[in-house]
Amino acid sequence: MNKSTDNSLLWSPLVNGLDPYVPGEQPATQGLVKLNTNESPYPPSPAALAAIADAAGESLRLYPDPESSRLKAVIADYFSVAADNVFVGNGSDEVLAHAFNAFFRQDLPISFPDLTYSFYPVYCQLYNIEYNLIPLNKQFEIDVADYQSANGGIIFPNPNAPTGIGLARQSIIDLLEANPDSVVIVDEAYIDFSQPSNAETSLESVASVIDLTQQYNNLLVVHTLSKSRAFAGMRVGYAIGHPHLIKGLQRVKNSFNSYPVDRLAEVAAIASFQDEPYFQSVKDKVIANRQCLVDGLSALNFDCLPSSANFVLVRHDQL
Repeated sequence: MNKSTDNSLLWSPLVNGLDPYVPGEQPATQGLVKLNTNESPYPPSPAALAAIADAAGESLRLYPDPESSRLKAVIADYFSVAADNVFVGNGSDEVLAHAFNAFFRQDLPISFPDLTYSFYPVYCQLYNIEYNLIPLNKQFEIDVADYQSANGGIIFPNPNAPTGIGLARQSIIDLLEANPDSVVIVDEAYIDFSQPSNAETSLESVASVIDLTQQYNNLLVVHTLSKSRAFAGMRVGYAIGHPHLIKGLQRVKNSFNSYPVDRLAEVAAIASFQDEPYFQSVKDKVIANRQCLVDGLSALNFDCLPSSANFVLVRHDQL
């Protein structure tokens, strides 16, 4: 029997050296106004809740479809792409983890902003991926001119987190044109909050670049249902890109977990995509409430960065 009191001696050197991601606290106390993990203040679509109730039956004894074929078809139809352009996973964090494994274990370091989603360096540490941190400019913006040196891949959120500042479509096109031999991942966790439902999209807009995946075979766009569709408790995420990128993700997925999306999550996600009026209504409410928050904080002399997300980064000269 091993009598050592240092259980970390049983860990591999890799695990001993990890600095894991710290998830946001999920308090058990009821009645709190919970803001720490950017969850939706509104419930999921009633249609999604009804779909969960309908599916919670005898069929749960069976494994789900490993390909999530019905959900893929719905997502493909929603974004006017083919089903082989779509990958589905157990939340966007799993999708991102598979993407790091599939595309970023290269000879050159990958690049991402120095102020961004804190899971990115964790994935790099876990998969032994070297990386370069690219500083934001003085306005806390991503400057695509800083991403033109040789790299093993590029990833950034759009809008960025925690700044909330978005990158215009033209800037992303410029970045793609400058990096034709690198996989570029745009993490659009908060993109649905960038524009109200009636806004027109231009090259200067902060808007989804899913349509550009049909033009650039090195572009992968990752989405989550946790924020704008209020599915943080269900864990559904997806990626859209060229079929050869999707095949790479499938190879990693099927070497890790062949059944990432459970039966209840799949039917709920399908129902959510099919309830467009509810989705647009909730999105517009969040955008309107964000403006009310900015107006109120500005009246108190807070400096609010321009946000395209469901949160606002602020500063005050007396704090």
